[in-house]
Amino acid sequence: MADLKADVLVLGAGMVGVGAALHLQQRGRDVILVDRNELAGEETSFGNAGLIECASVFPYMFPRDFGQILRYAMNRAPQVRYSLADLPAFLPWILRYYLASSPERAQHSAMAELPLIRASLIEHEALIAEAAVPELLRRDGWIKLYRSDATLADALSDFERARQYGVAGHVLDGKAIAAREPNLSGEFSGAIHFPAPGFVPDPGGLAKAYAALFVRKGGRFLVGDARTLEQSAGGWRIGGSNGAAAAREVVVAMGPWSDLVFRPLGYAIPLSVKRGYHLHVAARGNAVLNHPVLDADQGFVLAPMNRGIRLTTGVEFARRDALPTPIQLQRALPRAHALFPLGEAVDAKPWIGARPCLPDMLPVIGKAPRHAGLWFDFGHQHHGLTLGPATGRLLAEMMTGETPFADPTPFAVERFG
Repeated sequence: MADLKADVLVLGAGMVGVGAALHLQQRGRDVILVDRNELAGEETSFGNAGLIECASVFPYMFPRDFGQILRYAMNRAPQVRYSLADLPAFLPWILRYYLASSPERAQHSAMAELPLIRASLIEHEALIAEAAVPELLRRDGWIKLYRSDATLADALSDFERARQYGVAGHVLDGKAIAAREPNLSGEFSGAIHFPAPGFVPDPGGLAKAYAALFVRKGGRFLVGDARTLEQSAGGWRIGGSNGAAAAREVVVAMGPWSDLVFRPLGYAIPLSVKRGYHLHVAARGNAVLNHPVLDADQGFVLAPMNRGIRLTTGVEFARRDALPTPIQLQRALPRAHALFPLGEAVDAKPWIGARPCLPDMLPVIGKAPRHAGLWFDFGHQHHGLTLGPATGRLLAEMMTGETPFADPTPFAVERFG
């Protein structure tokens, strides 16, 4: 069987890969989208809080407060847990993460990513309109709840910093919280409502809608194994379930599995993962949750998805492929029941996923320095859903010789030596 031919192979059909494929297609490239699954959006893009976080100026950096670090180290913080057995595997990466989180370097990461954050909702709105799925975007923002005066004060300080970069928000007292979310229960020192972020009530469905748009516009979808990728005369070739595909260029957009391609090619990129869990639970009676809600002190989010109320956890540091240990979810579930009237679980078992992260919390976007036609687009940390179309645009502009809308230099792989 003859190989399928294209200009570009995009490996990975999550939000990041689909975003890159669509933007390359818009610029006249013939693209084949490759994934190990038969459908797009079945991995990391399926499980998140559904937020297009256009108000998230500052990345999730490692804390510098000693008390907070001590709670993390003792596995006593609900926001973070680690596997003691996996500690030797990820401790060196944690050290790099800590060093990259100094105030100066954290500010550098924030300013590098800011143009992408600002473009994130704009790029999604354009694709949602073209894909004709307006029901997959809500524009009510989200709410962060704080149970103590100390955590509220820290949040207000961060909010004041963010306001310098155009972030809007409303500080809520108990009465205002109840007005926006009358079914919540608990004692809160206050909350902040961020009205600008978009909310996607079916993140995996949105990735599938974008992939369907890509196919309607002439793109092709191939089920294939990225580990079969090989450099060939004039480009790159990959095996698929119904034959092979070849192209002049290839984009690695495989999120936490990108190392399956770049490591055999000799690139020592410090990619690691932050694992997370979610579970859909039915609302009890006629209770309604109007916004995604973060319980900041207890370390979980409730989001009103199409499938039910999605309970999402914080971060678990463990090997990407280690067995699930949903302790955070088990601890969060009774707290979530106390916060909002929840009924029975909708899912048979919790979902587990892995957020792909680099130590500086910036993705790798751009050309591989030692292989012609090889491009990278991965490592979007907590913002894969948010940034997928925006980084897809940036990458496509670089690949087609346009002037990039944002400075690509901070995202170059060469920053790791």
